[in-house]
Amino acid sequence: MRVGLIQLNVSDMPEVNLAVTRNYIRQASSGGAKFVLTPEVTNCISSSRAHQNAVLHHEADDPTLAGLRQEAAALGIWLLIGSLGLKTNDEDGRFANRSFLIDPTGEIVARYDKIHMFDVVISADEQYQESKGYRPGNRAVVADTPFGGVGMTICYDVRFAALYRSLAKAGARILTVPAAFSPTTGAGHWHSLLRARAIETGCFVLAPAQTGLHLAGDDTQRHTYGHSLVVSPWGEVIHDSGEAPGFSLVDLDLAEVEVCRKKVPSLLHDRPFEGP
Repeated sequence: MRVGLIQLNVSDMPEVNLAVTRNYIRQASSGGAKFVLTPEVTNCISSSRAHQNAVLHHEADDPTLAGLRQEAAALGIWLLIGSLGLKTNDEDGRFANRSFLIDPTGEIVARYDKIHMFDVVISADEQYQESKGYRPGNRAVVADTPFGGVGMTICYDVRFAALYRSLAKAGARILTVPAAFSPTTGAGHWHSLLRARAIETGCFVLAPAQTGLHLAGDDTQRHTYGHSLVVSPWGEVIHDSGEAPGFSLVDLDLAEVEVCRKKVPSLLHDRPFEGP
């Protein structure tokens, strides 16, 4: 199966980002991709709650979701929208960070709300409090497709190995990790974490990413790491997109999942144990 990974450098203007994303998706489809994936927060990167409230929408009337569903149907492809920032009806006004799997008719097959919030202090100059703007999800998701189960996760989830083991044991053959990773943690951990999740589960890991310097209308800036990856079930990095925005095409042999799991059937070797 040929997959297409879209690597984006989005701004805080969803309509501009949608046009760029649609163009890359079309190019990936023209190159033979039957499953195309976009990164986390495909519609908007912004640190301003006021701006987000002005430009984001509820799921039912979100123009990015509608436009990308139309694109999937027009091209006849499976599409993972890595995530969208969406308004909710929460009293505290927090948004949802929600991933969508779209089928070749444009229908939504599955939704996943990011469970783990990126609340970290990397340095005095680099701090994140995702939970202030986004409410966490509470449900793991494996979507059924003709090419097997797809376990849906987002970015910071990758540090929580138990989630991925549960997805694999529930039938996932492919794990998706759309991301907007910090350059600091990306340089230190991105490749290692994704390889570990692949090795532990015997799954392909597909991780489309945001990249570069993201400029906003209020002159705030954010950097992301890039390096969209495809990792084999044996833990080999079979594609790295580097740091430039664009699209990449990668061919997967899904039979490798069963081959690797037969070699090391660790998903079958759980043992009960007492806590420390």
